[in-house]
Amino acid sequence: MLDFLKLGEDFSTPIKTKSLDKAFLIHKNSQLYSELGLSLSDDQLLKITTGENKFEQTTPIASIYAGHQFGYFNPQLGDGRSCLIGQVQSSGINRQIESQELSLKGAGSTPYSRHADGRAVLRSSIREYLCSAAMQGLNIGTTKALTLVGSSTEVHRELLETAAIVMRVAPTHIRFGHFELFASRGQVAQVKKLADFVIEHHFPALQGSQMYADLLLEVVRRTAIMIASWQAQGFAHGVMNTDNMSILGLTIDYGPFGFMEKYNPQFVCNQSDHEGRYGFDQQPSIGLWNLTRLAEALSSLIDAKTIKAILQSYEQQLIKTYSDLMRQKFGLTQQHDGDHQLINQFLDLLRTYKKDYTNSLRNLTDLDSLSTDVNFSSWLSLYDKRLGDEKVDDRAELMNSVNPKFILRNYLAEEAIREAEDNKSYEKISDLFDLLSNPFEEHVGSEDYTQEAPNWAQGLNVSCSS
Repeated sequence: MLDFLKLGEDFSTPIKTKSLDKAFLIHKNSQLYSELGLSLSDDQLLKITTGENKFEQTTPIASIYAGHQFGYFNPQLGDGRSCLIGQVQSSGINRQIESQELSLKGAGSTPYSRHADGRAVLRSSIREYLCSAAMQGLNIGTTKALTLVGSSTEVHRELLETAAIVMRVAPTHIRFGHFELFASRGQVAQVKKLADFVIEHHFPALQGSQMYADLLLEVVRRTAIMIASWQAQGFAHGVMNTDNMSILGLTIDYGPFGFMEKYNPQFVCNQSDHEGRYGFDQQPSIGLWNLTRLAEALSSLIDAKTIKAILQSYEQQLIKTYSDLMRQKFGLTQQHDGDHQLINQFLDLLRTYKKDYTNSLRNLTDLDSLSTDVNFSSWLSLYDKRLGDEKVDDRAELMNSVNPKFILRNYLAEEAIREAEDNKSYEKISDLFDLLSNPFEEHVGSEDYTQEAPNWAQGLNVSCSS
C-alpha cells in the first residue's frame, strides 16, 4: 500500500493509467532495480512501467497541489502527467532500509491535467532519464529514474511525436506546492496533517514540541545544500517553480535544464524564461524565495519570529556548502581568507575568455597544460603559491573526485534523441547513462563526450515543452 494513501481523499485521487501502443523497454537502471529488490520478468516490468498492469495490485493515484509559477500563484495544479503506482522497501547503497515511491511520468491524463493528454514525449523523457543519472552520479540530491519506455503512441506537441514513460523513484514526491494548496484554502487542519505525515515517514527524528520548526529548518538545510551543489557543478534547473521543489531537497521535474558549458553566470537554459527569472546566477535567491513561500504555508504551525530565524540560516548553509565544494574543486583542503578571491578571479577569466566551465576545472590538475595560455599566467602564479600551503598527498585525486569528466551537455542529449527518433537506435542513451552514472572516472575511448558543442549545436533551444 502507498503510505500517501493514509492522508486521505483530500490529498489524492485514484486514477486509471492509459497504456502505450507497441511499448518497448529502451533502458533499465540495473543498479537501482537491484537496490529496490525487484524480481520481475522483462515482460512484467514493461507492463507495469507502461501502466498496463498494476504494481502489486495498488491502485494508481494522482496527488493535488498548487504552486508559484514564475512568481505567480496558481491555486490548483497537481500530478497532471504523473502518478504514484506503488511503494517498495529499498536497501540502498548504505544498506539502510527506506521506502521508495514508484511514479510513472507520462501514463495519461489525470483530474489535474488541465485539458492536456497527460503524456510525455520521447525527447523530454530521454532528457529526464539521463539527467537523473547525471545528478545521481554527481552526488546531488535527485529523484531517480528506473526505466525509460518508448512506444508508437502518437502525441501532438509542436510536431507529431511519439509518447514515452519514465518511472521515477524517490522516498516521496511531496512538494512545497502540496502545503501551499491547503494553506491558500485556509485548510490549516490539512496543513498539519500533511506536516505530521512528512515528519512521521521521512523525518522521524524530529518528533517533539518543536517538530514543525525543525521540519522547516531541515527543508531549508537540504534545499540550500542542493542548490549550492547545482551552482558548484554548473547546473541550471530552468523551472524553479514551488511546485517543482521537493520537500526532501531533491532535484525534481527535469524539463528545460542545462549544464553550463562556456562559463557565464547569467546563463538562462530555458528559452521560455524571457525575464531570466531562473537564470543560473538567480538560483540561490530563488531558492530562498521558494522557501519563504513554504514557510508562509506553514505559518499556522510556526510563529513568525521562528520562521524568520530559520530562513536566515539558508544563506549561511548555502555559502558553506558552496565554499567547501569549490575549495575541493581547486584542491584546497585548508581554509584561507583569500581563497574566495582566488576562485572568483579564475571564474572571471573563464567568463572573459569564454572557457568551458567543466573542462577548465577538470584540467586544473595539470598546471603545465594551463601554463601555455598567457591569459592565465598571472593567476597561475597566485594559485601555485597558494598550493604551497597545502599538504594534501594527492591533489589530483581530490580534485577529480569533485570535478566531473562528463556532464550531460545539451548537444549530447540531442544526439541521443535524434538517434532514437530517426534511427530507432538507443545505444547512445546506454553509453551516456553509463558515463553520467560515473562522471568522475576516466573512461577509455570516451573523449568525444567531453568535447564542447559543435557548430550545429550552438543554437540549440530548450523550452518548457522539452
